[in-house]
Amino acid sequence: MNSAERERIPVVILCGGLGTRLREATENVPKPLVDIGERPILWHIMKLYRAHGFHRFILCLGYKSWAIKEYFLTYREHLSDFTIRLSDEHTPMFHNKPADEDWEVTCAETGLMSGTGARLQLVRDYIDTDTFLFTYGDGIGNVDISKLLDYHLEQGRLGTVTGVRPSSRYGEMTIDTGQVTDFNEKPPTAGVVSGGFFVFQRPFLDYLNTDPQLLIEHEPLMKLARDGELSVFAHEGFWMGMDTYREYTMLNELWRSGEAPWKVWTD
Repeated sequence: MNSAERERIPVVILCGGLGTRLREATENVPKPLVDIGERPILWHIMKLYRAHGFHRFILCLGYKSWAIKEYFLTYREHLSDFTIRLSDEHTPMFHNKPADEDWEVTCAETGLMSGTGARLQLVRDYIDTDTFLFTYGDGIGNVDISKLLDYHLEQGRLGTVTGVRPSSRYGEMTIDTGQVTDFNEKPPTAGVVSGGFFVFQRPFLDYLNTDPQLLIEHEPLMKLARDGELSVFAHEGFWMGMDTYREYTMLNELWRSGEAPWKVWTD
């Protein structure tokens, strides 16, 4: 696959969930718009993909969908300096370009209560390439998406999922005859879980159906695995899903410290 073909590959991002476990932050905005630093987690995810050469995004909207649409429709106005004359057509004159991103963003309404698989099914007409990328709008990490795509193409299967080892929610102690000999604060878990960051071939869409409650993590991926068509790309670096207020706080602390592992782009 040449560079021009790679650049055309769309990234489908699930942005429609209710975010009930992060209610402190999602009462007024949808979860993908919850800020890490001064930018939404969705922005961080898109910047990560763009750093690897992907710039076409398909956003599967649901809960508070207008907020996400408005975010992109007024992106320049929010970030740039401008002068506006209120005596004429109210057309702003922008003075700088902090909002200029080489992104093509498709905002698609996929229903308030749709399942993850149903959302993908509803945007299939916007996927116009044989290969596409797919992820969640609430998980971030320093995943090498270029290597992920290369690995997927080498394996020759219909799908590839990124396998991660998330941190435990608890500290782990090593004990010897009643004495603690080592204490590891929230180490990585032993098991591998899905971290999102999928790559699929277009025939995977035929594993979906029109059930509005269809979850991609259930029958579609289970059947793909049973058919021997699902590879796993091992990611040993940083990854975190923003499911709880604790994780929201941790991600913000990392960003404020200037040591966010997922920031692989330059300002």
